[in-house]
Amino acid sequence: MAINYGKINPQELAQFGNLEFIAKQVVEGFITGMHRSPFHGFSVEFAEHRLYNSGESTKHIDWKLYGKTDKLFVKRYEEETNLRCRLLLDISSSMYFPEVTDKSPLNKLGFSIYAMASLIELLKKQRDGVGLTAFDQEIRIDTAIKTSQAHHKYLYHELEQLMKQQKEALNQSTLLKDVLHEVAENNHKRSLVLIFSDFFSNESLEEMTDAFLHLRHNKHEVVLFHVVDKKHELDLEFPNKPTTFVDLETGEKIKLQPNDVRSFYTEKVKEQKEALQLKCKQFGIDFIECDINEGFNFLLQQYLIKRQKII
Repeated sequence: MAINYGKINPQELAQFGNLEFIAKQVVEGFITGMHRSPFHGFSVEFAEHRLYNSGESTKHIDWKLYGKTDKLFVKRYEEETNLRCRLLLDISSSMYFPEVTDKSPLNKLGFSIYAMASLIELLKKQRDGVGLTAFDQEIRIDTAIKTSQAHHKYLYHELEQLMKQQKEALNQSTLLKDVLHEVAENNHKRSLVLIFSDFFSNESLEEMTDAFLHLRHNKHEVVLFHVVDKKHELDLEFPNKPTTFVDLETGEKIKLQPNDVRSFYTEKVKEQKEALQLKCKQFGIDFIECDINEGFNFLLQQYLIKRQKII
């Protein structure tokens, strides 16, 4: 089956191996599409350049690059190009939804892994440092932030191992606040912290936002990627027949008729999401919803927008 990597369907990815190869194809397709879009001004291939701003000195314009692109780029110095990025991956039980089948080969954890692999490839192109932290009730993987090729290989290997472990896993709950406080304490240099989670947790909103504030207080930039299966988790689109729902993090079961509770359920989910979005807005944190059945282009665009703002 041929894949159009410019508009890639995440569910198709599960049929292919080699995470690093797939990430490269996703990013190349994204860059090609970006050159034809309003995002063509972002520096992706040219880690040593930025767009020329009208009125500034022309001393550092790269005229050879102008001849190739018909755009004015200014050469950057090393200190202008480096960014430190910490990728946080929620591997708690709720991230194993939906059940992996031939028709639905990718769950929330799988989507997040492919998204992170693509971000690692973008970070590598920009020669930015990247580190990985995976967590459920506690931190399970925590790497240094590095830029070397060997380090990137190691990150891909760790993500592939997590991919192989994909199975229904009960009773692994999320303790996001403890993890974020630990990340805030252990990362002493200002970093961009990208969190991939469904944010399903028994913690209160105040507890979570207190942890977000700890990161912001330590000068870190924070982006929340809210990973969901929109059709099932937000819209409760299930056949209208008695259905048993299982809480993957506690094992608790309840039997319901979806049509009977859909209106109440969707309203409560909306309220919870909007409350988190409001807190994020108050604290200068980006909140980005990611449907696992959609492509990665929007996610990658949001990362580039954030990077351009803080470099």
